[in-house]
Amino acid sequence: MSSVEKIIRVSKGEDLADLVIKNAKLVNVLSEEIYDTDIAIIDDEIAGIAKGYRGKEEIDVKGAYVTPSFIDGHVHLESSMLMPSEFAKLVLASGTTTVIADPHEISNVMGLQGISFMREATKNLPLDVYMMLPSCVPATSLETSGVELNSYDLALLIDAPWVLGIAEMMNFQGVVNCESSVLSKIKLGIDKQKRVDGHAPHLCGKELDAYIAAGVSSDHECTTPDEAIEKLRLGMYLMVREATGARDLEPLIPVLKKYNTRKCMFVTDDRHPKHLIKHISRMVKKAVRLGVDPIKAIQMASINTAEYFNLKNVGAIAPGYKADIAVFENLETFEPVMVFKNGKMIAKDGKITVDMAEMKPPALRGSVNIKYLYREDLKIKVPEDKHNIKVINVIPQQLITKMSVEAPKIENGFAVSDTANDILKIAVIERHRATGNIGLGFVKGFGLKSGAIASTVAHDSHNMIVIGTNDEDMYYAAVELVKSQGGKIIVQDGKTLAHLPLPIAGLMSDMTSEEVMKKIAELEDASQKIGCKISDPFMSMAFLSLSVIPELKITDKGLIDVNKFEVTDLFV
Repeated sequence: MSSVEKIIRVSKGEDLADLVIKNAKLVNVLSEEIYDTDIAIIDDEIAGIAKGYRGKEEIDVKGAYVTPSFIDGHVHLESSMLMPSEFAKLVLASGTTTVIADPHEISNVMGLQGISFMREATKNLPLDVYMMLPSCVPATSLETSGVELNSYDLALLIDAPWVLGIAEMMNFQGVVNCESSVLSKIKLGIDKQKRVDGHAPHLCGKELDAYIAAGVSSDHECTTPDEAIEKLRLGMYLMVREATGARDLEPLIPVLKKYNTRKCMFVTDDRHPKHLIKHISRMVKKAVRLGVDPIKAIQMASINTAEYFNLKNVGAIAPGYKADIAVFENLETFEPVMVFKNGKMIAKDGKITVDMAEMKPPALRGSVNIKYLYREDLKIKVPEDKHNIKVINVIPQQLITKMSVEAPKIENGFAVSDTANDILKIAVIERHRATGNIGLGFVKGFGLKSGAIASTVAHDSHNMIVIGTNDEDMYYAAVELVKSQGGKIIVQDGKTLAHLPLPIAGLMSDMTSEEVMKKIAELEDASQKIGCKISDPFMSMAFLSLSVIPELKITDKGLIDVNKFEVTDLFV
């Protein structure tokens, strides 16, 4: 009997289903209604939605709400610092069974080898992982990445069934200025009838029209209702982001309550492990609590995302759809009591119920390769004719920064950290090609009173980034990260207070999620010990080198005026 005949016979009630979910309150994201029914499943598909189905196995959910399981429309798995298998263990139990990953981070370090690594690490998981090919490796010419990927490189993978298109086009200026290398990547996605995601903070007016007309169809950088409304009006899909660092859901709630949400979806972008435990379910819960209709919130977590990415028969509960299902006791807490993937229960009461074989990751070369570093390399000489400095100002829970002009603290002709005014030295050290590039500047908002913090996670090229109150601790932190071939570290008075090694591309750990979360907790405690006033300093620090998000950033090539898209002088 063919699979088609098999499902037809079950749909008609002539044969037993493999599984029947009985007495469900079905949240139908297609018709936007909730009603009582049974759900019949054969193999990995839904065979029918009607009362009276019989199955080899029957689960009576006793009036619980049954929804399609959730989809994350844009996530960088590497930002969790976990191997994908550990990432999956955390998100599956909360109802996420599909993610659209952008391996942008590891690609900036390892190129195509990085993408291949992520594919090998995800292809056998009970989590569907599709990928978008990184469009901006490097993000700009204003930083040094490990490799460069052009459209010819991406063409090698674009036809793969697990590739859904071209990932966030951060170089929006390159698009509107008709740079051929940028447009060729967009054309590659469009020619293959695949999506091209966007990344265009604050882009508006006719330049936004041009960006969209070029073929970019989504954006996850909206932080205000006005920005979101303009993009929706022009046909863009709105990816509502709730990351560890950037949390845009609450500011956009007025849009989700008033406007058509069928072109809106939930994404997490960059999250640390402790924020993965609830994942998309937490976003649905928060949206509903803030007044969004529950059915619309569930649509944003399921069918909207599936339709945007042209995932056939995914994201809803209907005959012929994949049996990816979540069961909730209510539509308030959104804590699933059961999660089904391909018709099989994979989680119950917040715990994974399937064995996940430990995967030995493919070998990768060492990635922390810096030119020999001297303490003197961190010094900043003050010019005779300029005595003020441009300072990066951190905005809590935002990727956007502001610039201020300040008078530096000067010792022996050198600008140094000024803890009294919270003006701290920051260094970005190139770590891929041992060029010796070091960008030096100052940042305000971290509040350190002593010591230094350092990391090899620094978007998007992931050079080594160090912030400190003195050169000795900054130097010590950098050297320790070379020894561990990547990681995050907090030091004080020449001693390590906390250290999370990240030996996989300088981005990911080979430890379990529990071990990583323990190390992160130690980092958080240590950051408070040295006076840090930001709750997650490493996430905030990681984006200070992202030279495509306004206003002032820093890379290994120096201080970056993002609005002008150029290297700018530190001194004024």
